[in-house]
Amino acid sequence: MSTPLERWVDEQARLTKPKKVYWCDGSEEEAHRIMEIGIHEEKINGLPVFHELDQKSWPKSYLHRSHPTDVARTEHLTYVCHSKKELAGPNNNWMAPEEAKAKLTKLSDGCMRGKTMYVLPYMMGHPDSPYAKACVQITDVSYVAMSMRIMTRMSKKVIEKIGNKENFVKGLHSVADFDPNKRFIMHFPDEQFVWSIGSGYGGNALLGKKCFSLRLASWLGLQEGWLAEHMVIMGVEDPKGNVTYITAALPSACGKTNLAMMQSALPGYKVWTLGDDIAWLNVGPDGRLWAINPEAGFFGVVPGTSMKTNPNMMTALKKGDFYPTLFTNTALNTDTNEPWWEGADAPLPVNALDWRGKPWDKASGSKAAHPNSRFTLSVYNSRTLSPEFDNPKGVPISAIIFGGKRTHLIPLVFESRSWQHGVYMGARMGSETTAAAMHKEGVLRRDPMAMLPFCGYNMGDYFGHWLKMGKKMTNPPKIFGVNWFRKDDAGEYIWPGFGDNIRVLKWIMDRVNDRVKPIDTFIGGVPKIEDLDLSGLDIPREKLNKLFEIDRLGWSVELNEVEKFFSGFGKTFPEELWHEYKKVAMAIK
Repeated sequence: MSTPLERWVDEQARLTKPKKVYWCDGSEEEAHRIMEIGIHEEKINGLPVFHELDQKSWPKSYLHRSHPTDVARTEHLTYVCHSKKELAGPNNNWMAPEEAKAKLTKLSDGCMRGKTMYVLPYMMGHPDSPYAKACVQITDVSYVAMSMRIMTRMSKKVIEKIGNKENFVKGLHSVADFDPNKRFIMHFPDEQFVWSIGSGYGGNALLGKKCFSLRLASWLGLQEGWLAEHMVIMGVEDPKGNVTYITAALPSACGKTNLAMMQSALPGYKVWTLGDDIAWLNVGPDGRLWAINPEAGFFGVVPGTSMKTNPNMMTALKKGDFYPTLFTNTALNTDTNEPWWEGADAPLPVNALDWRGKPWDKASGSKAAHPNSRFTLSVYNSRTLSPEFDNPKGVPISAIIFGGKRTHLIPLVFESRSWQHGVYMGARMGSETTAAAMHKEGVLRRDPMAMLPFCGYNMGDYFGHWLKMGKKMTNPPKIFGVNWFRKDDAGEYIWPGFGDNIRVLKWIMDRVNDRVKPIDTFIGGVPKIEDLDLSGLDIPREKLNKLFEIDRLGWSVELNEVEKFFSGFGKTFPEELWHEYKKVAMAIK
């Protein structure tokens, strides 16, 4: 008698018509076999799926080139197919489930003809964690199979864990022919099912990542009483050995990975990495907020990564303990057979292929690496990996940070007055856009809790869920806002960032432990400059003052924009957050 899982896989095979079906077991031997297939047999846009890099300099590392039309998340082709449009909210594209399935059934008919269907059983979260979820993804390309092995806990034991259950998370993916006009990423929250076709890019194709861990999981969290968030999880150890656990929500390319793997500029302080992208937050039996990272890998932006900006990541990329490490859409130095990107430690190559695999001429003015080029590697390569990473319970969170890229207005750091005020701070978050999504760079985009592209239901209801979570906790974390990106009148960044951000985290830890008092302002509490550890920094006092300057006129303009944004959620937007908005508006007058 076949299981529900086997019947589901058979059903997808009848639709997609692959040459053969292969059930992955997550083993090292299997990974080597699939890598060989990607090097010697499979091609994308006429090029092998994988190119082996110099194994001495970059052990166990390979280069992958995407189809040129397929280099970022396609938010305009991403849909959340709730039974009613109101459940999806104004923050999501919506299509009726029946219509979406009819459309994708037609596009998927025979889409794997001549290919191997890989069946990927994986866990999001430690298998022994009460918060973990068992999942299965189907794909037809070795790049996705290898990436999912890195990013998740893939194992045939997951099949045993699912057993005869019907309620496992399902994902069906095919690159088909990469036609952008036939590209869709459809989510069916009530069925815990994602159906993706036409794209091989990580955010669209690694269905355990944004698709399940955020869009579907946020809806599950609403039903079950927890939060799925686009957040770093980190532990900060002080000189006495005390570790404070912090989560931070930052939009893509705003320094999440650098923060999660920071090399501290302050002696005696150490950062422990638990995750650089996704946090699942549950209220524990003790009434505190606990976090797990459902992933097991990093999928980070490469440009700008160097020994100066993120030495711990550079060390992890070259460590080669866990097989394999993938680079996607970087340039290739053909003299040394090494990856190269803008901001790398290595000098500009004399001879190189660009991210498309074509000869690159620096005089052309084009970027050698794509601005959204990526690395994919296991967390177990990281020397900063927290000893608590595999703790099934997760870690207790003392502080939550909301941040973004704002060149003006937002202070370096400030603290909310309450959980409710902190939720308001997160709801009004904005960031200047990056290359991680298909839109213009440098435009201010509202991105509440860094979740606007990833919340799987109406964000008005999502904000209400945050407020309810606060009431469930006996000791909720303090909430802070940060902005590493403020500029002076000459257009230069004031704050050095990177390892010096530990100075901000130290102040946050001091506030968590009530060792210092903030200065109260209408946007929240800001530090007294003498309470920041600035030892070894040479920043003039007037520039330091600029980091914490509160511009009433600027905030008045900001509030007008925030009001328009909040109003877009209509009746679902919580009255409690309007109350917080009005308090700030009254204080500005």
